[in-house]
Amino acid sequence: MASTEWGERSTAELMSKYVAKDTGIGVPNEGWRICLAHEFKEKRKPFQAKDVSLSNVLEHIGLGLRYLKWWYRKTQIEKKAPFIDMFGPLPLRQIYGAPLGGIGGGTITRGWRGEFCRWQLNPGMYHYTTVIANQFTVCLRRGGQTVYQQVLSVEHPPTLQGWNWGYCGEYAFYHALYPRAWTVYHLPGQNVTLTCRQVSPILPHDYQDSSLPVAVFAWDVENHNDYDLDVAIMLTMVNGSGHKDDKRGGHWNEPFHLEKDGQAVSGVLLHHCTPVNPYTLCIAARHMPDRQVSHQTAFSPKGTCSGLWSDLITDGRLDSPTGPSPPVQKGEEVAAALAVSCSVGARGRGGLEMSLSWDMPTITFGSGERRHDRRYTRFFGTKGNAAPSLAHHALLHYPRWEETIEEWQRPILQDSALPSWYKSALFNELYFVADGGTVWTELPEDSDVSGGLRSEDGGLPAQPAAIKEYGRFAYLEGQEYRMYNTYDVHFYASFALVMLWPKLALSLQYDIAGSVIQQDPTERLHLMSGQCSAVKAKNVVPHDIGDPDDEPWQRVNAYLIHDTANWKDLNLKFVLQVYRDFHVTQDQEYLRDMWPICKAVMESELRFDLDGDGLIENSGYADQTYDAWTVTGPSAYCGGLWLASTCVMSKMARLLEDEPAYLLYKDILQRGSAAFDKLLWNGKYYNYDSSGRSLSNSVMSDQCAGQWFLRASGLGDGEFQAFPKDKVLSSLQSVFDLNVMSFAGGQMGAVNGMRPEGVPDRSSVQSDEVWIGVVYGLAATMIHEGMLQEGLRTAEGCYRTVWERLGMAFQTPEAYCEKGIYRSLAYMRPLSIWAMQWALDGARSRRLRDDPPGQTGDSTAPREDS
Repeated sequence: MASTEWGERSTAELMSKYVAKDTGIGVPNEGWRICLAHEFKEKRKPFQAKDVSLSNVLEHIGLGLRYLKWWYRKTQIEKKAPFIDMFGPLPLRQIYGAPLGGIGGGTITRGWRGEFCRWQLNPGMYHYTTVIANQFTVCLRRGGQTVYQQVLSVEHPPTLQGWNWGYCGEYAFYHALYPRAWTVYHLPGQNVTLTCRQVSPILPHDYQDSSLPVAVFAWDVENHNDYDLDVAIMLTMVNGSGHKDDKRGGHWNEPFHLEKDGQAVSGVLLHHCTPVNPYTLCIAARHMPDRQVSHQTAFSPKGTCSGLWSDLITDGRLDSPTGPSPPVQKGEEVAAALAVSCSVGARGRGGLEMSLSWDMPTITFGSGERRHDRRYTRFFGTKGNAAPSLAHHALLHYPRWEETIEEWQRPILQDSALPSWYKSALFNELYFVADGGTVWTELPEDSDVSGGLRSEDGGLPAQPAAIKEYGRFAYLEGQEYRMYNTYDVHFYASFALVMLWPKLALSLQYDIAGSVIQQDPTERLHLMSGQCSAVKAKNVVPHDIGDPDDEPWQRVNAYLIHDTANWKDLNLKFVLQVYRDFHVTQDQEYLRDMWPICKAVMESELRFDLDGDGLIENSGYADQTYDAWTVTGPSAYCGGLWLASTCVMSKMARLLEDEPAYLLYKDILQRGSAAFDKLLWNGKYYNYDSSGRSLSNSVMSDQCAGQWFLRASGLGDGEFQAFPKDKVLSSLQSVFDLNVMSFAGGQMGAVNGMRPEGVPDRSSVQSDEVWIGVVYGLAATMIHEGMLQEGLRTAEGCYRTVWERLGMAFQTPEAYCEKGIYRSLAYMRPLSIWAMQWALDGARSRRLRDDPPGQTGDSTAPREDS
């Protein structure tokens, strides 16, 4: 399917200021590309309390006062960061590029203009500081004389005035196709082009190298001149991350040289000696024929810093002193530099490579109660001395990583039937798996994740194989919504994990299942209702597994806005994911382990079937997902999830030969489906709820979420059908016509709620928002149902808005409105774009099954001319 005309204009705008003709070496055609001189025209502001309408303020005034009191106690008395800060939302900085590092070991984000600007080394805790001294510099020499030396940055900082700043951004562009990124620099007046390729070990179905906190910068040099050049690239790095701890004193650097397996690597170690979660940064290069590696162990990154500049400009090398630097005094900072050089012949090419790694092997969360070993320590140890070995491993193995990445991405990138924007969105949105405050830890030998109810008693193993062998995995709801494994959001995002790292998906499910059994009777105030209730009820899926500023896995349900014991959708989403995961992995042991937990949570849901008609009811708020949108009675969203859950329970019961359960849920499904149609179907789509209120017939974009998961699980037809196909198609068409095409000219995705007359439902702070992750899930549903064109058009609006218009690359938010505001940058839910790929793969499989080679027929897969 060709991109829309407005979409092509949007893409071209990002490169409109690029004046050079260089395309670099090895830069793919697909991905997100932007000239370093580009400026985004639209500047949006974060959603704040002042953006709530007067009617909603009056409705939630109690919540506001209770939140203010809680926020004051948290920030002013406890001196902690609130898990959601409505008074300090992140401002939009239109600067971010692909993050560095593997999964679960921390991340460092390098902006698209080259700055090191977002840091998550302490687990789950972010700070957003551009460390201006962290730079790449190029030095060109001819005939023994330096002819050009330039910091590859468009900045003009007030410090480090001894360096040559102000590279002209019109001669460079950035290109991201995660987990790799390229920056192509044409050096004005030098007839030289540099291509910097950034590689992180994000490798599907790999559970070793994918955990490594490393990245490699591979530089290709093109000399278009008729004479030889000597080329050096220097990387400067501050010992720290721009945090106040950088000046606490005691940090020190030392050079190192490591030879192993006949290969040598050298560089500088930057030991960051904090009392909590100390770490070592490492900049390194590999010794190769015709390559020279040199370093400066320590320099002060303040003042003019002309000494370091002169050191490089003199002979294209650094002095390479021996021995460690003394620990810095309080209030001072220390940095290090590494230079690699080579000769490049006339009209020739050359290559240089460097690595950046960091070693924080054992971590504590905010409470400081427990110590956790990161996943990579299984392979590199917990002593805190692994940085040289990590660098050595990265520099020797990154070519294999790239082969793996290319093999994984090639079928999608070479599929000419898929639009270019989709290929960029699919891979670049995957950044959140690593940069979602992600932690991946080893399971201690004495841990018991069963929740106290063992397998022999209808519970779980103390140490399920999925966790024992592959570790524990957790990622934040968002960088601003600081709760791990928020389950109603993971429901959408989980497709990325189960498709690419299925063992981590199952590990997460075992952790959630263990917490289902647990209960925490501690009374606490819930901010929405103002009432006190238990933190965690038995046989109820928790909202999340905790706050990184507390003690995740030990204290769940950091979310205290609502009493989640009465939310319907969390349990249902657990059941749906259990079967979907089994459908993907075919792991029989997992299915058997989860079956008693599924039965327990479904039994707890039956209490909401107030009329005995097989359909659960809502009261007050729809669910945990749309928790600010008032609902009464059975609703399209929760009612649909309920019917889908009864359907998969029937399927699982049949597979496990549990006949009583099969008969029970088959009966509930039949009665519930009839009630669902009677109460909610209006002839075109399913009403938002059955209350009969003036807004109950709003068109909800997510009304077919239950059908989405059935289709994704290979169900939805015949014996295991919950919704009539004609009604599903009619509902999806109504959503496309109203929520998509009647909203913002059809160019911004699907608004959550739309009135039948074609205006957004503004009854809540959520109903007139676009949720990017929900839109990708909606698009996947359309593709499952054969509405390929509509699905792609729906999703395209979100990608164009976020990545090309609003400058939110690598920080896709939870939501935006048609004008003015956004909410919650860098959010988990948009990983649901992988559900679109799952749907496309399924459509292609059906086509091949229905149309054997040599035959033709209708195709649900994308076509070249579509």
